Amino acid sequence: MSYRINRSELTQAQIALLIAIGLQLLTRHIGSELLPGSQYLIILTELCLVVLVGFTINLGRAHKLGIHHLLAVILLAVISAANISGLVYVLRSLITGDGVVNGEKLLFSAIAIFITNIIVFALWYWEIDSPGLTRTHWSKHNKDFQFTQHDLQVLTSEYQDWQPQFGDYLYLSITNATNFAPADVRPLTLQTKALMASQSLVAVFTLALLIARSVSILG
Repeated sequence: MSYRINRSELTQAQIALLIAIGLQLLTRHIGSELLPGSQYLIILTELCLVVLVGFTINLGRAHKLGIHHLLAVILLAVISAANISGLVYVLRSLITGDGVVNGEKLLFSAIAIFITNIIVFALWYWEIDSPGLTRTHWSKHNKDFQFTQHDLQVLTSEYQDWQPQFGDYLYLSITNATNFAPADVRPLTLQTKALMASQSLVAVFTLALLIARSVSILG
């Protein structure tokens, strides 16, 4: 069994991961308030995991031992948990007004959380459907999303060998976060529906925060 992954696609995913980690670094004051003293440790852990995942992704032995799969899942889980934790703190600060972070920083943090939300769910979609970083199918189904190109494969030979890439899942994540529904991709399994619903909920609360904070600043 081959565990090779297209280098260009892996580079795209790694850049997205680094952007997400960079946004967390820029909003590290959220981590310091929510988890005092641990924000740099979390970011350092994420960077180490990115390097290890990139190093082991095409190593067959790492896959057979389950090392690569474990590293990739932990990486996505840590980034997801850090982002949601940041959202919880920002929402609490806005509602109670007892946070020490000022309004402008809260607004910037909300924007960073929204962008990170798009990136991390794009990685999850790519992971469970492509499959992405772990190169492991998460369900008995051959695919978890039905893209337009899949429908066209029946009608024309132009897309016979078409397979979704990371960019396709990033587009899906953007449309789901902004429209709260996919534009042209249908979720086929319960796990993908649960992921998309979770992303939409995070996006709704983040956008509500952005609007409320913007109105407050303009007022």
